[in-house]
Amino acid sequence: MTEALRPIALPRRVLLRAGSIVLLLGTAQIARGASVVAVRIWPAEDYTRVTIESDLPLNARSFMVNEPPRLAVDIDGMDLVPELRELVAKLQADDPNIAGIRVGQNSPTVVRLVIDLKHAIKPQVFTLEPVAAYQHRLVFDLYPATPPDPLQQLVAQRGQARDEASERAARLLGLETERLAKTSPAHPPASPPASPAHDPLGDWIHKGGRPGEQATAKATPPASNKADNPPAATPDAPTAVAKGPPASKQRPGANKGKTERLIVVALDPGHGGEDPGASGPKGTREKNVVLQIAHKLRERINATTVNGNPMRAFMTRDADFFVPLQTRVAKAQKVRADLFISIHADAFYSPDPAGASVYALSTRGASSAAARWMANKENASDLVGGVNVKSKDATVQRALLDMSTTAQINDSLKIGSQLLGEVRRVGKLHKPRVEQANFAVLRAPDIPSVLVETAFISNPEEERRLNDPKYQNDLADALLRGIVKYFEANPPLARNRQI
Repeated sequence: MTEALRPIALPRRVLLRAGSIVLLLGTAQIARGASVVAVRIWPAEDYTRVTIESDLPLNARSFMVNEPPRLAVDIDGMDLVPELRELVAKLQADDPNIAGIRVGQNSPTVVRLVIDLKHAIKPQVFTLEPVAAYQHRLVFDLYPATPPDPLQQLVAQRGQARDEASERAARLLGLETERLAKTSPAHPPASPPASPAHDPLGDWIHKGGRPGEQATAKATPPASNKADNPPAATPDAPTAVAKGPPASKQRPGANKGKTERLIVVALDPGHGGEDPGASGPKGTREKNVVLQIAHKLRERINATTVNGNPMRAFMTRDADFFVPLQTRVAKAQKVRADLFISIHADAFYSPDPAGASVYALSTRGASSAAARWMANKENASDLVGGVNVKSKDATVQRALLDMSTTAQINDSLKIGSQLLGEVRRVGKLHKPRVEQANFAVLRAPDIPSVLVETAFISNPEEERRLNDPKYQNDLADALLRGIVKYFEANPPLARNRQI
């Protein structure tokens, strides 16, 4: 062996010290190696979600501070990078839950995020493993300590088409104006006490706004020459609505002696927030177009009566935020909906499939391989949207939704057939009959429930149609006709809606 290749003998102490240095460097690299990919804020009255997405999992500790309420989050092994500062810029002034966001380097290895709150909240802080297009996610879900009441949301949601229907809706739900004035939404804007002669909810019922809006406008008038005027009512349905089916006609006196019965239709725009749903060739997102269609359908439902009974639409989400599947159904049950319609846009790996489909629940297996594939795809929504699996409420709700009945499925098939019959008049059908599979969102045991795939967003032509307001109006008209025909043939049972 030559001198150049002769091994060098090093003392054991030197080797141990060198090994320790290598280990320390490796630990530091792991601790400080995570890069922030994106930050997002999804504001909604139900809750606000803050998401920090990174290429490696983040380790965080959180704690609440009161007076004023705020959530502090310490993220270990992180430098204050520009991406984290973006959270401040992304906060919207009208966020129902967050008043402000501060972020700073709390120590050389810890970034502290402070979320100033508008009211008391119940935070859920959890992590999500990579799924679909997302990498690791650190999630803060900020739920109001006093959550919004779906029954109040049913009355307060925008889109009321007639003052008369609004008055009747409040009366038939048993929501007396005096009671609602005392139990206002979970976190109303600050406003002076109303005088005995002033009833904010009563004013809203007549004007078509939200409870508390007028009081707020007077307390903090905007910079406008019309600051003293009450906010304008939500406009009636556009002219295109008039082309849809008129309110169900009834002979004078035909309903004499009968009790008015509010018919509640739960509309469930699929996906939302972190879960975009399917995407079209030109980037159209399913979550956006189905929300637009649901808004148009809501306007029509709120302007319609069936056999003299007014209808009212309740939306499981009214904006771009994620709602877990079991929560969607629980909301419909809370308002005692008579019908549940989940609205989606289909997609496939190739651009060829086209047409609309309607699905009902099956507890005995899917009616076809395609239906089974579709159910599996839609049921994965919770994975993409991000559900806190440690939440006790989620476990209880899942158990309650596993009790679907034969009667519910039979009624679902009836409404599904009516919807298919009307949708075929405005576009192509992918399947001529109602398909069945085990959709998690259709498992309410006491509510006829269907899932409508309005078109294939993966088909270039149908993507274009889904973005066309005329097609959206035509589709909303068709769905309304199917709903009206179903309730004309299957009147809901009379029941007490007192709370």
